This record gives sequence, structure tokens and C-alpha cells, in this order.
Amino acid sequence: MELKVLEHSKNKLKIEMKGEDHTFCNALKEELWNDKDVKAAGYFIENPIMTQPVFIIESSGEPKKAMTEAIERLQKQNKELKSLFGKLK
Repeated sequence: MELKVLEHSKNKLKIEMKGEDHTFCNALKEELWNDKDVKAAGYFIENPIMTQPVFIIESSGEPKKAMTEAIERLQKQNKELKSLFGKLK
């Protein structure tokens, strides 16, 4: 994955996520909505063959911090799932 910052201000972050698709972007978007400071979170892919997802987050706090915390929560959930899956017989 490569990230390209398209816009970054006090309350808004817009990044291009090269190499990602709907699977990761949907999970990240849903997790961002669990943050009370996030006012808007979403992404778009103009052309699934030729363009990369562009993710936009607006927050009453620092959007980069909200994104980092959402990613950390997703990592924790994935680790828990992996542990549970490993216990299956």
C-alpha cells in the first residue's frame, strides 16, 4: 500500500490509497464512524480499473489522529479474530 496526501488541514484529511480496494476501505470507514469526533468518513473510487481509492475524513479533532486510532482498533480486532480462529478444532 502507498499513501499519497492530497489534502491535510486542521480538520480534514484526504488521501489516496494505492493498492487498496473496497474491502479495506469499508472496514476503515466503518471503524472511523465509531469515533465521536469524526464528522465525516468515506471514500470513492472513480474508476475501479484505472484509479485508486481516495479516502476523506473530517473531524472536530485532528483527522490524522482519528485515522491512526481507527487503524489500531482494526489491528486489535484482527489479532483477536486470528486468536479465536486458531482455537477452532
